[in-house]
Amino acid sequence: MFQGLGVETIPRSAMGQTVLPWGRGILGRGMGDMEVKPKAVMPLRPSFPSPNVMPAGDSKVERMPLAPGTILGRGLMESPPVPLGRTAIPLGRMLYKAPTDSPFLRPAMLPPPPSPPLLSAPQVTPQPESPPPPLVEQMERKEPVMKQGSKGTAFPLGLNLIKIHCKNEAVYQYHVTFSPNVECKSMRFGMMKEHRSVTGDVTAFDGSILYLPVKLPQTVELTCQRKTDGAEISIKLQMTRILEPSSDLCIPFYNVVFRRVMRMLDLKLVGRNFYDPTNPTVLQQYRLQIWPGYSASIRRTDGGLFLLADVSHKVIRNDSVLDVMNAIYQQSSDNFQDECTKHVIGNIVITRYNNHTYLIDDIDWNKTPKDSFTMSDGTEITFLDYYSKNYGITVREADQPLLIHRPREKQTPQGKLQRGEILLLPELSYMTGIPEKMRKDFRAMKDLTSQINLSPKQHHASLRNLLHRIEENKAASREMSQWGLCLDKDVYRTQGRILPLERIYLRNSSLMTSEDLNWTKEIMREAAISTIPMYYWALFYPKRAVDQARELVNVLEKVSGPIGMKLSQPAWVELKDDRTETYARTIKSILGTEGKIQMVVCIITGTRDDLYGAIKKLCCVQLPVPSQVINVRTIVSQPIKLRSIAQKILLQINCKLGGELWGVDIPLKQLMVIGMDVYHDPSRGMRSVVGFVASTNHVLTKWYSRVVFQMPHQEIADSLKLCLVGALQKFYEVNHCLPEKIAVYRDGVSDSQLTTVAHYEIPQLQTCFDAFENYHPKMVVFVVQKKISTTLYSASTEHFVSPVPGTVIDHTVTCRDWVDFFLLAHHVRQGCGIPTHYICVLNTANLSPDHMQRLTFKLCHMYWNWPGTIRVPAPCKYAHKLAFLSGQFLHHEPAIQLSEKLFFL
Repeated sequence: MFQGLGVETIPRSAMGQTVLPWGRGILGRGMGDMEVKPKAVMPLRPSFPSPNVMPAGDSKVERMPLAPGTILGRGLMESPPVPLGRTAIPLGRMLYKAPTDSPFLRPAMLPPPPSPPLLSAPQVTPQPESPPPPLVEQMERKEPVMKQGSKGTAFPLGLNLIKIHCKNEAVYQYHVTFSPNVECKSMRFGMMKEHRSVTGDVTAFDGSILYLPVKLPQTVELTCQRKTDGAEISIKLQMTRILEPSSDLCIPFYNVVFRRVMRMLDLKLVGRNFYDPTNPTVLQQYRLQIWPGYSASIRRTDGGLFLLADVSHKVIRNDSVLDVMNAIYQQSSDNFQDECTKHVIGNIVITRYNNHTYLIDDIDWNKTPKDSFTMSDGTEITFLDYYSKNYGITVREADQPLLIHRPREKQTPQGKLQRGEILLLPELSYMTGIPEKMRKDFRAMKDLTSQINLSPKQHHASLRNLLHRIEENKAASREMSQWGLCLDKDVYRTQGRILPLERIYLRNSSLMTSEDLNWTKEIMREAAISTIPMYYWALFYPKRAVDQARELVNVLEKVSGPIGMKLSQPAWVELKDDRTETYARTIKSILGTEGKIQMVVCIITGTRDDLYGAIKKLCCVQLPVPSQVINVRTIVSQPIKLRSIAQKILLQINCKLGGELWGVDIPLKQLMVIGMDVYHDPSRGMRSVVGFVASTNHVLTKWYSRVVFQMPHQEIADSLKLCLVGALQKFYEVNHCLPEKIAVYRDGVSDSQLTTVAHYEIPQLQTCFDAFENYHPKMVVFVVQKKISTTLYSASTEHFVSPVPGTVIDHTVTCRDWVDFFLLAHHVRQGCGIPTHYICVLNTANLSPDHMQRLTFKLCHMYWNWPGTIRVPAPCKYAHKLAFLSGQFLHHEPAIQLSEKLFFL
């Protein structure tokens, strides 16, 4: 099928995608070049002259796990900080040193000072005859950080944390010196293996530092013969440190130990999680299978050492990339290569012969499995022979093109950049994830989510099953016990709190929320706080949807009365067809002649992103006016629910015009609340789009919004300052005073970037206050984390159930270095209760833990697109919606005329 197309193409770029450097930087991602601490300037080294092309399977060497008889290796380069639980963590993690004179961190919130480096190059200078005594590490005795609140009702909770007990007295660290020096690390590993009788079977060695669970003498002298030339090598082991078994320095290799335990349970590592491919759930009608599995990592929290375990699922399609290509060829053979590029590039595939996942960056149409490549030992072999000899796989289609995966650049210890391409066979690469077509099929998604979204009872049973398997597997139990680690037999139970219910204020009444925190009925019957009359509005609809358009307007008129909104008849604009050009030309013509149009309402047929994007770009950028796009299927498919749908549409239109729906009591006066979130635009080189939303009145019902576009590696501080200065000026226009307190909710920041936010982003924002004479407001800054593995269970009944909205926990599972808490603000309708993690990185306003938690919970009531609570504070959600609209559809900053309206809902 791939021969005779007669087209030779230049390999395409990955649809504008670029591989971002590691880390999330000032915008959560894409600022990997930002330095948090000074580094030594290394001389530039030339990169490899040509990329190494290799097949999947030969390109990656699996890290050797710590276990009896094995040794852990690690490069000598400095690695970026990564969260605990990843195998890439080097032994001896360095922590960022926060300056003690920092004006914006309280002493109790400062990260701990760095430990001395654990890894160093072998010393050439002679050692002193009497070595210094080993450093006995004392566990940090910090003053307790005041992070626990008291408001609300105590409530029993279960957590997906399993307590780890350390039975060994200590972990002993030794510096290993080879004389004469042995440069080859693998040779060092082999020499150390020869002395198991001295060190024991359980070791962790990276080439220069050795960790043992048993104590050896202060200095141990060993000898070994080098096999290459027969030279005698002296090996000197010198004890340098005695670590407590729950020390932070022990956690990285504890995680390596636990990964080996998971392998002993016959679970396969795919990405970062472990799955069981032998026990899949097959959805034959959708050609999918679901692999059950776990994500697990050992971490130290305020409550001690825990195993954080979560249930994970991997969705694997039964279709290979070759099957997808064949289907595309049958449908459109004329522009076959373009269609393949559109459907394949950017997807993640799995190769089942090694269970590795790869992001497809390109397709090489000029290569086939009959081509040869050079293996690591220098021999030439064809792809056909390689898979036959190494995996026993016979490739059926010899003329298929090859898929290209470009790994991230890696730096060798010599300073060279390692670049290469991994070539994959479409026939052996299987698509992962949910197909786009399936995402739009309600019934299919319902069948899929019923398998993936486990109830708290099922989730708890899966974790208990994992603990039971570890206990019953003798090899796994022995692996844990050799390092003195012992797991509890069940998840950890503790006490949380349920925050008090909030009162919702409307124009003429107020109400206490129900237990599920939903006030849909009340908002449909009562008048909103303020409504904007809609006298001049235009309705655009295709000719075939004229009946649906008239029916919609009739229902809108009926429901406008109860919510207190005046509505006139629209300017009816019938379109001869539903082409994008027709909509754009007609809207532009109407807006150009009618200067009083308040709102543009468009009825479209089908799910068409191109048409939606054209309408939004026209109405948000070129000719600024609020707009509402309605799919005709919403009106046709649910006639019984049309009244409810019309009510929601009208409420959304009122927000876009500048109206206010409801509010809550905000006891903090002179307060401004800011939400910030980031969207990464894959179609424009992964540039970052920052959504910035700030309140402009005291009751937090008026909002000012701005968007900032940032190219990769470009600093955003100056643009953020413009946003904040603009918001403060607008606040002054509305209230004739500046806010005394500013609360910032910053979304999209990983644990490793908390110090970057605290030490870089916040000081940049604080310089904005210099634009105003003698202005020094108090600030509190929260980092908001949604993508977490922590799960809460309600333990008030015999079996675990989802906790009620408003559940908060501010101890045990919290960080040791920050003031933080976990809040479940929303009603969980399906699956488990996953809270949101809030980390306070600045608190010059001196808000108490109760104030922080209750303010956050109040803001979760203020998202006007849903008459209930949501997972994150409303300004965060508004910022997310704004950044998504601007990055996905507008590709441009919205017009400043719309900055005081929620036009992006």
